[in-house]
Amino acid sequence: MSFEPIADLEKRVLIPTYDRLPILAVGGEGCYLHDDRGKQYLDFLGGLAVNALGYAHPEILAVLRDQSETLLHVSNLIYHKYQAPLAERLTQLAGLDRAFFANSGTEAIEAAMKLARAYSRKLQPAEPGERVEFLALENSFHGRTFGALAATWPEKYRKPFEPLPPGVRFVRANDIGHLRESFTPRVAAVVVEVIQGEGGVVEIDEAFLKAAEGLCRAQRSLLICDEIQCGLGRAGRFFAFSKFGLKPDIVVVAKPLAAGLPLAAVLAREDVAQAFSPGMHGTTFGGGPLQCRLALKVLEILARPGFLEHVRDVGAYFRAQLEELRAELPIIQRVRGDGLMLAAELSVPGKAVVRQALEAGFLINCTQEKVLRFLPPLILERQHVDQLIAALRPILATLSPAAAGQGVRT
Repeated sequence: MSFEPIADLEKRVLIPTYDRLPILAVGGEGCYLHDDRGKQYLDFLGGLAVNALGYAHPEILAVLRDQSETLLHVSNLIYHKYQAPLAERLTQLAGLDRAFFANSGTEAIEAAMKLARAYSRKLQPAEPGERVEFLALENSFHGRTFGALAATWPEKYRKPFEPLPPGVRFVRANDIGHLRESFTPRVAAVVVEVIQGEGGVVEIDEAFLKAAEGLCRAQRSLLICDEIQCGLGRAGRFFAFSKFGLKPDIVVVAKPLAAGLPLAAVLAREDVAQAFSPGMHGTTFGGGPLQCRLALKVLEILARPGFLEHVRDVGAYFRAQLEELRAELPIIQRVRGDGLMLAAELSVPGKAVVRQALEAGFLINCTQEKVLRFLPPLILERQHVDQLIAALRPILATLSPAAAGQGVRT
């Protein structure tokens, strides 16, 4: 079926939760996605940070073909060959001890929050004043299930589903004073994205992160780093938190882990992990043999000499080109991000820019109404950056100069 009948069918049968771009994807190679009309798009969306190795990576396809002829699923009541080696590799990289595998980022956040509560109860049996609260940051996004949503800041995600589970309070990002005021003996854990993704690629200051870590250590609360979007190579290192020498108690990863198949992981230090016992938590599909084998290959590729250095190099070049564009065009208010997780904040809504970029053969997206977010495959080259910048320049230049000049540049 071509685009038109597929789009018409979706309008009739799908619950309307997505505002899709008007293309029908049929294939891809490297950093390019192909549609049913034979047009290719240089992808700066990356499946929302999932397609870290791009499309049709030969080593990923080889693993898929081989494993598809053996085991796809056995349930977590039975051992298979890939889950324990993957847990060992991930925990080694994170400096932690044990792993739990889930399907998605939001499911993993739920597991991390449950684990934090279980650990706090183990330290301090139920009594008045027990540690059951979570501190999350304003502008945060941790998922769409009820617990994760309770820790997600924007009202547009929360309000339609209230009342949400109680026990989460929000702290102003990078406001150490507000963090200290909010940190009571009832706090079980602080949940933080080192780089807030859906929030507009907002980097959390080192001083704030270190203050949160120090408060958690002093009160035996837990520091949970949500690395669902910023982790696994996206910021030019395996984990974004490692840039600051942080030692979180729990780390959550997901998006690119299994090269496009659903897989997430909760990584925890030994004493925290022991708060769970058989039967306290579980999942049907998390950590299956196909997903885990793919994830081992993904981690192997990311660890190869020069791979993450390449991400940092191309990311720095990309950011520099965005800054040059900002100097030319006042419509761009700020440039943010690290590695290949970057953003350009505009002074006007960015939806029209996304559509015009698509027409020019580039996939990007917009978050927070005015923030162009770039999450390309980590195999991106400088020449791809040059092509995007050349395409964005005339698109942004045609936006209203009067509107563009209203914002304050920082």
